[in-house]
Parts: sequence; C-alpha cells; structure tokens
Amino acid sequence: MQVILIKDVDNLGAAHELVDVKPGYARNYLIPQKYAIEASGSNLKVLEERRKQLQKREEKLLAQIAEVRTALSSAPVKVGAKIGTSGKIFGSVTAIQLGRAIREQKGYEIDRRRINILDEVKELGTYKAQIDFGKDNIVALEFEVVGE
Repeated sequence: MQVILIKDVDNLGAAHELVDVKPGYARNYLIPQKYAIEASGSNLKVLEERRKQLQKREEKLLAQIAEVRTALSSAPVKVGAKIGTSGKIFGSVTAIQLGRAIREQKGYEIDRRRINILDEVKELGTYKAQIDFGKDNIVALEFEVVGE
C-alpha cells in the first residue's frame, strides 16, 4: 500500500515522501497517528504542489544564504571586549556578542545558537567561527577581537 508521509518517521522516510508499506501498518498505525495519508489521486496532486512550494522556498533560502555569505566574507567583523593591563580580555567572547556585532555592522540578524566559535577567545586578535544555516549550509566567518 502506498502512503504519503505527513511527518518524518524513523526507518521509513521523511515528510512529503511517497512510501510503500504493508496495509496493516498503514491502517492501524500511520494513518490514525496522523503520520501519513493514503496515496489517492487528489492527495498525490497536493503532494506535488507541496513539493513545488518547498522547492521554491528552499531556492529563496539558498539565495539569502549566498547574500549573507558574501556580506560576511567582505570584511572581518570587529567585536569589542574589555581588556586588562596585560592585553588579555576579561572573560571570553561568546556567540551572543558575535551575533550582536554582526547585526550592528552587517545588518543581519543571526541566532546565537547557529554560531559556533571554533577557538576559545581569551586574547585580542583574529579568530574564526562558523554559522550553520542547516542542511549542510555552513558559512565560515572571520572576526577580530579589539579592545574597548
């Protein structure tokens, strides 16, 4: 029996996918739990339309990621930190501070949970970070820590 998955199901498939399952599994588990719907003619047309919409949305998202990538690679982001007399900074630079600096200098709002600072930042200098936009879209970012 063919069904269209509404949600991701482990060991079976992802959402908006057409899969073959045994009739009992579909009738007794997938359809009552709202994990799938039966693959009828009208449901297949709805599935194709939904796939087209998802494809357009993904293309738009990839274009936005490319725009962010070019803006972030144009010049390093400067993050201000308070420094002591020895040149070391108090505490360390966090993803929150880096996200705030990106917003102020480049004009892009990036969630702090997507930012991964590769090295521990304890001194002034240039460091690297990665921004993970999901689905293997990772943007490398170079930032400079300067004293305030």
